[in-house]
Amino acid sequence: MTALRRSLLLAGLALLAPIATASAPSRAAATEPVPPVTASDRVLGRADAPVTVIEYASFTCHHCADWHQFVFPLFKQRLIDTGQVRFVFRNLPTDPEQLSMPAAALARCAATDKFFDVASVLMSGQAALLRGGKQEDWYDPAIAASGRTRAQIDACVNLPATRTALQRDIDGAIAADATTTPAFFVNGRRVTDRSLGGLEVAVRAAAAAR
Repeated sequence: MTALRRSLLLAGLALLAPIATASAPSRAAATEPVPPVTASDRVLGRADAPVTVIEYASFTCHHCADWHQFVFPLFKQRLIDTGQVRFVFRNLPTDPEQLSMPAAALARCAATDKFFDVASVLMSGQAALLRGGKQEDWYDPAIAASGRTRAQIDACVNLPATRTALQRDIDGAIAADATTTPAFFVNGRRVTDRSLGGLEVAVRAAAAAR
């Protein structure tokens, strides 16, 4: 096992206990609003865009991979690049957690302006991994796209700040009752239709309601 793979695995395993604890509250508990965007979030688009779309996703969720490969490029072209939407990606790791947790840590440790490049690589490589591919073959292209060296990624995934940032995403998802991935919130309201058309309708409605 390479040093980097070992570090990523240990980082993922270290997160398992607090996540299991965070998942314990009853589904009957009152749902809180989706947490506001902060400087620690990974964001695409204009800061002053009239609509904010927040996605909770996992790098081992095949629905998330499908969305990022087939819907996101047009979503970005039509809504983010035109200044209508500020898009926020938050991690909500799913089974198998021994894969999703390290991937979330790796992406988090990328240079901020390379985060979405790394997310794209991880999403596009997911199918091969889940068919039995090697973790190294999934990680290596993501590290190459990260704007960081292997040593920098290795050090970062074990930092308390990385753990805290990922836990913040997870706790926020649980508080907002985002129990499946991908989960989308448009100006704070949950949208269950994740198709391009469904999200466009939600974005237009949110802009009109301002």
